[in-house]
Amino acid sequence: MKTESKLEKVLASGNLAVTSEVGPPRGAIPEIVREKANLIKDHVDAVNVTDNQTAMVRMSSWAAGVIIKQMGLDPILQMVTRDRNRLAMQSDIIGAYSLGINTMMCLSGDHAKFGDHPMANGVFDLDSVQLVQTVKKMRDEGKFQGGADIKTPPKMFIGAAANPFADPFELRVMRLDKKVRAGADFIQTQCIFNLDKFEKYMEMMCDRGLDEQVHLLAGITPMKSAGMAKYMKNKVPGMDVPDEVIKRMEGVSKEEQPEEGIRIAVESIQRLKEVKGVHGFHIMAIEWEEKVPQIVEKAGLFPRPVL
Repeated sequence: MKTESKLEKVLASGNLAVTSEVGPPRGAIPEIVREKANLIKDHVDAVNVTDNQTAMVRMSSWAAGVIIKQMGLDPILQMVTRDRNRLAMQSDIIGAYSLGINTMMCLSGDHAKFGDHPMANGVFDLDSVQLVQTVKKMRDEGKFQGGADIKTPPKMFIGAAANPFADPFELRVMRLDKKVRAGADFIQTQCIFNLDKFEKYMEMMCDRGLDEQVHLLAGITPMKSAGMAKYMKNKVPGMDVPDEVIKRMEGVSKEEQPEEGIRIAVESIQRLKEVKGVHGFHIMAIEWEEKVPQIVEKAGLFPRPVL
């Protein structure tokens, strides 16, 4: 074991891991964080805390992570390189660890032009791969990126993201390989709707032996409506929503579409359970956290292991 992370313990035990996420509020409202976390607390092993998601100003991820930690849950600190230089990132990492957070995700982040401050300067002092390298050096060597010693290194379980569907598809596994070589311990993927294509991605991953080097959690997002499915297909970069999925959502009444979206999510999990290299699931129920327990239970992932 590299860390005291609950997520690492679940994955090391051979169980399929389950994570979900909480988006911090756009205000100093800790009750919202607690409310969202309470909805999923018994059905997941760890909770991603997003970092100014969609480039919109929100409560900081480490502050919301501390609130979740105080509830007895295990937060996954998301950190984007868009908003901080390397000094600030390393400072936040040791600060978060000192407050009991021991699991994190290293991300680049959406460009500021897509958010509510399009005039903001993106920092991008490091990219996501370099951030993974930095955290690994801090943890394993007890060194800051600049070379100075760290008195008490932050023992972080290191995560990174992967999009199996962005073009060019053939290079997606090479990008994943870079993050694994940099030191990623686990990977959470983009939302998966095209299962056939994802299975080809996993074949390429296993051909490189990456399934034995990193834990991959498949991204699952339940869709509330056919309109949401069309939006994700046409407006969200790097998303692959097959026409058959949209037709299936359109094939039921508007009132039934939310339940149909949940059925699709559950069926996807059940199919992906059998795919070599899939070690768990990251359920991204966007502003629909109350449905996570239902999905986890129907997919046969409950109760969660007690370690």
